[in-house]
Amino acid sequence: MRGSRPVTIDSYFRISDRGSTIGQEVRGGLVTFLTMSYIIVLNPLILGYVPDSEGNFLAGGADGPNLPAIAAGTALVAGVLTILMGAVANFPLALATGLGLNAFVAVAIATQSTWADAMGLVVLEGIAILVLVLTGFRTAVFHAVPTQLKVAISVGIGLFIALIGFVDAGFVTRIPDAASTTVPVQLGSGGQLSGWPILVFTGGLLLLIALWVRRVKGAILISIVVATVVAVLLEAALDLGAREDNPGGWWLTVPSLDGVVDVPDFGTLGEFSLFGAFSSIGVVAALLLVFSLMLADFFDTMGTMTAIGAEAGLNDENGVPPNTQRILVIDSVAAIAGGAGGVSSNTSYIESASGVGEGARTGLASIVTGLLFLLATFFTPVVRAIPSEAAVPALVLVGFLMMQQVTEISWSDIEIAIPAFLTIVLMPFAYSISAGIGAGFLAYVLIAVVVGKARKVHPLMWVVAALFLVYFGIDPITDLLT
Repeated sequence: MRGSRPVTIDSYFRISDRGSTIGQEVRGGLVTFLTMSYIIVLNPLILGYVPDSEGNFLAGGADGPNLPAIAAGTALVAGVLTILMGAVANFPLALATGLGLNAFVAVAIATQSTWADAMGLVVLEGIAILVLVLTGFRTAVFHAVPTQLKVAISVGIGLFIALIGFVDAGFVTRIPDAASTTVPVQLGSGGQLSGWPILVFTGGLLLLIALWVRRVKGAILISIVVATVVAVLLEAALDLGAREDNPGGWWLTVPSLDGVVDVPDFGTLGEFSLFGAFSSIGVVAALLLVFSLMLADFFDTMGTMTAIGAEAGLNDENGVPPNTQRILVIDSVAAIAGGAGGVSSNTSYIESASGVGEGARTGLASIVTGLLFLLATFFTPVVRAIPSEAAVPALVLVGFLMMQQVTEISWSDIEIAIPAFLTIVLMPFAYSISAGIGAGFLAYVLIAVVVGKARKVHPLMWVVAALFLVYFGIDPITDLLT
């Protein structure tokens, strides 16, 4: 059309409109990938060593685990869906296999069925979520949540991801014999910080803080690269190894370069049976497992996208991110794709906040992250070189940034303050975004009833509160029905 303006990268992604630059988006996408890349190593460890009810391993049969295939499938699905998020929803949010969800699939489902049956239930869960999105129910629930409760969700997630950072670095650990003490966690090992990996983490965190307060562009990326180089050199010189073999070793990933390129094995793709679990474990048990997966996935994503939008300054006055419907549709498709790809449900990652902290404001950052995930299917040795100790200082900093929103909550208004408090503290204390959201929702409805304001509660809040009652009581309900 005459006079029409050509579509450019800047105009398509609204980069300038959102106060960003292409350089910021590329850096943000790279940082998000570096912060999330641990999933390529961690997901195979969670899924790969669990035999199903027939004694077979995922993508490996009875012969043993096939970790490279799971790693390649994990990177492939994450890459495709993250690119889709960026191109369609124009939101700086990356997706990958959901931690917690993958452990649930491995321990609670695959052990009583086959791996194909378990992945079939993941696909069904994704389809159910997609139906809720397309019918408007998921979006309607999001709009029904009071604005200050959404702020509490963002703050709680900030504390949660900061705790993830400390735990993944070994800075905070579980006490091995928790039955002998009332204290569940401790500083380092035995209450003391010891070992070179902890030094890499603390040095990386201090470097990041120094760069951040000096407003150095690329502060997060610089800290990750510097810490990774130090880690690789330390491992080459001292041969520290993994934590399970050496108390002073690396927590999640041993930073060593064993080659550069591997030919990807996509043996997990298409390994699912849509209704196989209904015959292997029964209809009622299968439906309850789908329901459990669905509830966790449903609310985790709502909290994550709210927190990311708030940190990026993209949410409207009601705390709603732009293109909410598209974000939720893609997230639902990601759950389906994760099951169909044989790597468990994919979901939105709060680690995307590290890229936002680096300046990401648009979907271009997600496309950069997605492309790096696709490249990682060939370059898994390079990804394995980044230890969690080098990457997770970014999560601690972003946790601080998200915590700053706590001033937007009216702490003198007890009707919202108590639900907000429960939401914030239970996310890190229970190590679950869904647990925090559920407790906050239930407390909000309960207090409204007690003070005689039940009519002011949105009808959907009643529905969600009832669902969370079922969610928290799923074990006795399952025992009762089966």
